[in-house]
Amino acid sequence: MTIHFIGAGPGAPDLLTLRGRDLIASCPVCLYAGSLVPEQILEHCPEGARILNTAPLSLDEIIDEMRRAHTSGLDVARLHSGDLSVWSAMGEQLRRLRELAIPYTITPGVPSFAAAAATLGQELTLPGVAQSVVLTRTPGRASAMPSGETLANFARSGATLAIHLSIHNLAQVVETLAPFYGADCPAAIVWRASWPDERIIRGRLATLASQVDDSMQRTALILVGPVLESESFQESCLYSVGYDRRFRPQSADSPFAGTAPDHGNDDA
Repeated sequence: MTIHFIGAGPGAPDLLTLRGRDLIASCPVCLYAGSLVPEQILEHCPEGARILNTAPLSLDEIIDEMRRAHTSGLDVARLHSGDLSVWSAMGEQLRRLRELAIPYTITPGVPSFAAAAATLGQELTLPGVAQSVVLTRTPGRASAMPSGETLANFARSGATLAIHLSIHNLAQVVETLAPFYGADCPAAIVWRASWPDERIIRGRLATLASQVDDSMQRTALILVGPVLESESFQESCLYSVGYDRRFRPQSADSPFAGTAPDHGNDDA
């Protein structure tokens, strides 16, 4: 049988993919990271399912649960918060499963930085301002940072920074970034993005630390970059009237002439 790793999204129960929902509903065993996955998502589990919170378990204990289910011919829904591609601890589980020859699938989820950007009503890449988003963190007890992956190195690019798992290091984050972005650079903190008790702080890099109290811990995302307050950016060419593109050739001589499919009212 199969272990289905499912990104459960940033917090709001309805920010779950249809595939994820259907897999949860089909699995007689559900292992979920109870510290961050909302319990409402567990309502999709079938009646009589074995549901286990893995927050207090070790990696060995989690793998033992998966192995027992596999031996019994039972599929497992393994729920992690956000998206599985970053900071999910999925990689170490997959390595163990490969060693045991237990099959698995991966279903992506809505990442926390995307939920935070939606909360802010913000695109994180604007033409002429920033075209890159760096997802990073500061060193913590669970994981050290490789020597080249420093905030200073990322800051030199001028990209939009989405700094995870670092609210406890906010003062150091500000001190490191200020020489590169400037003390007046727009910054924001989104705490528990998409949850009912979500909180937002907008400010400047220099004032951000003074705006945060001790109640904002763990699930806070720090965003830094000029895009957070830019209204003077240029419009992209994508919908420009004179821009020659496959779905909107500008002349009979266009290399795209005759290649655009007819999608009726498709605005592309």
